[in-house]
Amino acid sequence: MNDTCDRIITPLTGDLLRGALDLERTARGGLLPHRLPAAARARFGGDEEVARAESQPSGVRVVFRTRATVVELGLLRTVVGYRGVPPAPDGAYDLHIDGEPAGRATASGGDVVLVDLADGSQKTFPGRIGRVRFDGLPGREKDVEIWLPYTETAELIDLRTDAPVTAVAPSGRRVWLHHGSSISHGSAAASSATAWPALAAAAADVELVNLSLAGNALLDLFTACALRDTPADLISVKIGINLVNRDAMGLSDFGPAVHAFLDTVREGHPTAPLLVVSPILCPAQEDTPGPAAPDVRDGRVGFTALGDPADAARGKLTLRVVREELARIVAERAAGDPWLSYLDGLTLYGEADHAELPLPDRLHPDAAAHRRMGERFGAFAFGPGGPFAAVGNR
Repeated sequence: MNDTCDRIITPLTGDLLRGALDLERTARGGLLPHRLPAAARARFGGDEEVARAESQPSGVRVVFRTRATVVELGLLRTVVGYRGVPPAPDGAYDLHIDGEPAGRATASGGDVVLVDLADGSQKTFPGRIGRVRFDGLPGREKDVEIWLPYTETAELIDLRTDAPVTAVAPSGRRVWLHHGSSISHGSAAASSATAWPALAAAAADVELVNLSLAGNALLDLFTACALRDTPADLISVKIGINLVNRDAMGLSDFGPAVHAFLDTVREGHPTAPLLVVSPILCPAQEDTPGPAAPDVRDGRVGFTALGDPADAARGKLTLRVVREELARIVAERAAGDPWLSYLDGLTLYGEADHAELPLPDRLHPDAAAHRRMGERFGAFAFGPGGPFAAVGNR
C-alpha cells in the first residue's frame, strides 16, 4: 500500500499509550496526553506555565505491535516561541523497534504560541494537522514505540499503517515514577527518549513515568498528590532548582515544605524506594539567590540570577543551601524510613563536568551531559546495592 488513503487507520486509544496519567478526548476527536491527572489539573489555578509543562508529553510514547513497514502518526502540535528569538528546532519524535532506537522525525503544522518575554503576554497562531512518518521498517512482527517530544504539546489524531496494529500487553517491568524540573523534563536534550531519566530507565529496563514539570518543581501539594496516587514501584524526586530560580520560598519555609511533600508521597507509597535528588551544578545560583530571569543576547536565551548573595545569610535559598538542607532532612527521616535515600546532584553533574560540558544557557545541560547524567544515575540507583536495585542485588 503506497497511497496514504489505502492505509489502515487506527484510532488512538489508551491501550496504545504509555507514560501519561490522563488522556483527554478533544473536540477534534483527538487524544491529548496529560502528565498530571484531572484532579491535579483542577488544583493549580489555571496557571498557564503548569498547564503547558504538564501537557508537553515528556516520556509519553505510542506503543503497539505490527508488521507494518510504514507508520504515520497524525497530530496537531502546539509549539511555544518567544518574540525576538529565532524559533527552536522542531520537537523530535523518536522511533524504537523492540526497544532499540530506529529513527527520528519531526512534525509540520500545528499551533504556535508566541510569548513576549518582556511582559509575559502571548498570542496564539492556529495551524493545521501534521503527520510524522517512518518508512522502510522491517516487515516482521515487532514492538514499535514512538516517543513524543518534550518541547511541544501533541494532540494525537490517528495512526496510519500498512499492516494491522495490536496493543502491547503490559510488560510487567517495575514502574519508576520521577518528578523534577525542566532538566528532568528534558530541556536541551536531543529528544524525550534521550533525556537523562529516559536513558537511565532504558538501561535499567524499567517503565518510566516522567512527572517532571519544566519551571514548576515547586513542592506543590497537587504534584505530591499526583505522585501519591500514581501506581509505582520506585519513586524519585529532584528538588531545588526551581525553588531557587523562582525565589519561591525562604529557608524557614523550605524544610516544612519538603517534609509535607514527602509525607504526602508516603501516604500512597509507604514502603516504595524513595530517592531524593538535590540540584546539579548551576554556577549562576550556587551562592546567589533568585529570582532568575531570561537574558536574550544575539537571539539566544540564557538565564541570569538577579538576587544578592548577601541575602543567603538572611534566609534566601541558594543551591548550596538546598543541598545541605536536603541531605539533613533525608538523614533525619531515614532513621524511621529505611526505604528513603539521598543523592547529591553534584555527582550527576558537578564542577569537572561543567568545565568539559558547560551549560549552554547557564541553566540546562546539553545532550551529552544528559547522557552522562543518565549513566551516572543508573549506576547509582539501579546498580548493585543501589536504592532501586533488584531485591537480590541490594
